Amino acid sequence: MSNEFNFSIKDYQSDFKPTWCPGCGNFAQWRAIRQALVELEIPPEEVVLVSGIGCSSHMPNFLNVYGLQTVHGRGIPVATGIRLANPELTVLVYGGDGDIYGIGGNHFLHSCRRNVDIITIVSNNFVYGLTTGQASATTPIGTVTRTTPRGSIENPINPIAVAIASGATFVARGFSGDMTQLTNIIKAAIDHRGFAFVDVFSPCITFNKKQTFAYFRDKVMKVEDFGHDKEDFHSAMDLANRRILRNKLPTGIFYQIENTTTYEERDFALNQGIIPAKTDLELSDEQINAITEEFY
Repeated sequence: MSNEFNFSIKDYQSDFKPTWCPGCGNFAQWRAIRQALVELEIPPEEVVLVSGIGCSSHMPNFLNVYGLQTVHGRGIPVATGIRLANPELTVLVYGGDGDIYGIGGNHFLHSCRRNVDIITIVSNNFVYGLTTGQASATTPIGTVTRTTPRGSIENPINPIAVAIASGATFVARGFSGDMTQLTNIIKAAIDHRGFAFVDVFSPCITFNKKQTFAYFRDKVMKVEDFGHDKEDFHSAMDLANRRILRNKLPTGIFYQIENTTTYEERDFALNQGIIPAKTDLELSDEQINAITEEFY
């Protein structure tokens, strides 16, 4: 690290102690996010973390960065507005599978296709944790939950395949039981130019007794261990749909491309040098004309 960067992982930790159940997978993600910011030398005041509602969505309370907890499923559009208002900030979204894939599924799809330069991290534990264990968008078929006493009859969403098909330019999956890989994935996501999506296998030890740490440790396999080409769209989709590694659950970077333009790069106002967070309310005549001339 440079001599000018004097922050440690504790500097990204707020005075509030996490309220998650002891052993929750969110603890590992909390540390991985802080570790990634330290290793990338991004000061706390240059980071914004936005969440929705859920156990995992309490994350802004436990980080010493700018944070905002929005309504259920609405973290992504709020983060998009923050990023467009000030593109100099590192903007992250953090939520659970119910928050991002269920209630906020529509926003998830459109953020992928827009390629806004934000990072979305999803704590995927296959149930609604905060509201005591109801079936979520990723609950496996046949699973007994509080809302599916005879077993879920719905096919679960495949978030990795959905993200790749919808146009996300960085798609990855981590596991709360592997801190080193998870930290490296989050670092790569932050470094990526464009929409970066990270799904995280994160066991809910209270309401999900099947997808446990032991369950994942037996099944996960790192994509880097078998030479996966992350720039190959078809290979990434095959991996996401488990046409490769049928008996394993792959983790790592599934897909990443760098040769696409971001939403910010296509935004007309930003291209005129107009950054809302740094622009006076009174625009110059030249700025007004540049924005409105196409409507004359």
